[in-house]
Amino acid sequence: MSTTDIIIGEVVGTALLILLGGGVCAAVTLKKSKAQNAGWLAITFGWGFAVLTAAYVSAGVSGAHLNPAVTIGLAVTGGTPWDQVPIYIGSQLVGAMIGAALVWVAYYGQFQAHMAEVSLEEAKAGKAGPVLGIFSTGPEVRNAAMNLATEIIGTFVLLIAILTQGLNGSGQGLGTLGVLITALVVVSIGLSLGGPTGYAINPARDLGPRIVHALLPLKNKGGSDWGYAWVPVVGPVIGAVLAGLLYNVAFA
Repeated sequence: MSTTDIIIGEVVGTALLILLGGGVCAAVTLKKSKAQNAGWLAITFGWGFAVLTAAYVSAGVSGAHLNPAVTIGLAVTGGTPWDQVPIYIGSQLVGAMIGAALVWVAYYGQFQAHMAEVSLEEAKAGKAGPVLGIFSTGPEVRNAAMNLATEIIGTFVLLIAILTQGLNGSGQGLGTLGVLITALVVVSIGLSLGGPTGYAINPARDLGPRIVHALLPLKNKGGSDWGYAWVPVVGPVIGAVLAGLLYNVAFA
């Protein structure tokens, strides 16, 4: 697989993932959106369909990793060369930032209407701004150890499900059936394990949009919660490594 294939596939695929995943969060959150208050089921299925779409588009080009945790897990099992890991991760981060910016463009009017009703005091009241949840994740109960454990467990489930599909040996990532299976696994993780932290299970999915949130000219947007930002990066990496090691011991 060439460097160009990796860059194109991962940038485009991850941008689509965040556009559709962040888009459902915006739809449920923002005033003047027809889907406002649609709830957690809409978000979990929206993210699952986002994975399905993004992975289907990019699977034939880059293998549809779309997630540094997936790339690292595949590298641990020997499915992806380690020298390709930085290319994958860099491309995923760029794609995630593009996707987050496109969510803002698509919902620009709704963002303006929503933020017009947010007071400066409200924006400064917490570490996370009033629309940060559209871009990145945050805990319901803020405890670093517990939050880290949740992200490790969720990512472990995702990676062991991907690795045991028997598709990683060629280093090509997901096949057509694997795309559907993985999308359904993401829905399952969201429904079962997403409540505590919002289930980032993907460092690029969280970090890229968080950077975009910090840069966007949103009135009274509040903080980007950088004190928490390490959890949805470190947790998924640990979960991916553990899943890769278990795969090597029990399934390889």
